[in-house]
Amino acid sequence: MATAPELTATPSGDVLELRPAGSWTATNVMMLEALSNGVAPQLDRSKAIKLDLAGLRELDTLGAWLLEKLSRRASAAGHPVEVVGVDDNYAGLIEEVRQVNRRNPAPAPALNPVVAKVNDIGRSALSARDDVAVFLRMMGSLFLALVGVLRRPRSLRLTSLVYQLYRVGWQAIPIVVLITFLIGAIIAQQGFFHFRKFGADSYVVDMVGILVLRELGVLIVAIMVAGRSGSAYTAELGSMKMREEIDALSTMGLDPVEVLILPRIIALVLALPILSFIGAMAALYGGGLVAQFYGGMGPPIYIARLHEAVSVTHFEVGIIKAPFMALVIGIVACSEGLRVKGSAESLGKQTTTSVVKSIFLVIVLDGLFAVFFASIGM
Repeated sequence: MATAPELTATPSGDVLELRPAGSWTATNVMMLEALSNGVAPQLDRSKAIKLDLAGLRELDTLGAWLLEKLSRRASAAGHPVEVVGVDDNYAGLIEEVRQVNRRNPAPAPALNPVVAKVNDIGRSALSARDDVAVFLRMMGSLFLALVGVLRRPRSLRLTSLVYQLYRVGWQAIPIVVLITFLIGAIIAQQGFFHFRKFGADSYVVDMVGILVLRELGVLIVAIMVAGRSGSAYTAELGSMKMREEIDALSTMGLDPVEVLILPRIIALVLALPILSFIGAMAALYGGGLVAQFYGGMGPPIYIARLHEAVSVTHFEVGIIKAPFMALVIGIVACSEGLRVKGSAESLGKQTTTSVVKSIFLVIVLDGLFAVFFASIGM
């Protein structure tokens, strides 16, 4: 039966004799802390310490560590410590605790700045290689799943596709219209503010129409979709990965890419061109309102000028880019979701990575398309 812990401190000349007794276990942690703190002033005043452990009845790691703390406090003050009366049952534990944190880790050698920079570049290159490999693997798996669906059309999860299209497309219309409307209005306002100095108000319509239809319309919508739907895809698949639902699908003989990923990416590829068109119309409407109330240009003049400035080619350039941007966003979002480990921290990290990579790749893809269309005269 456990007995209450005790700690007797008996001064004998310049030597302080400490006699712990009873049960020094975690059950009595509050009492042990109080006993240890109570003898601390006497430890500091004594020139030598004698620790007699003969009276101990029970001892665990907590108790051994508290006794070791008393011993180390005296040693740190320059007072020698003598430990006697150690029972054979506790000798191994006391010795093990005594070795804890005895040696400070050697400081890491300072790297040459050039070597450190080369090391960082190498690690970044390896990380980029892994990202490209994951992207290509996901693209290959998606292609195989698509071929399987084309061979067996009934295997397509039509209900899931319609639901994802509703989430990605229909539910995104309000925020897309609002943001693109404001973007169009801001471009027009800044254009009138600066072009008016040169008497070139009419060219604001050219700038708004071409920028919105060719570049900003689809680019802004793609960035919003990457932040809204891409992050949702990563979080959903990551949560499934953490709960081992994706492994369960594989165990049941179902292809996770065909069941979970293909409907999401098809919905994204279908929705983004539609959202880009709606966003472009909202941006042009915002530019028209600014032209009327800020630039003094009535709707008939604005529409006529817009008809002269833009052509179907400008609209085609913007719409052609949309499915490719959607494909990149979907592949990145789904691949990052499958890379989630078994922790909430990993889920948050991969979701953030997904959004950042998607936006970066969308902008890079837009630049590549701009160069391509310029080279073919579109």
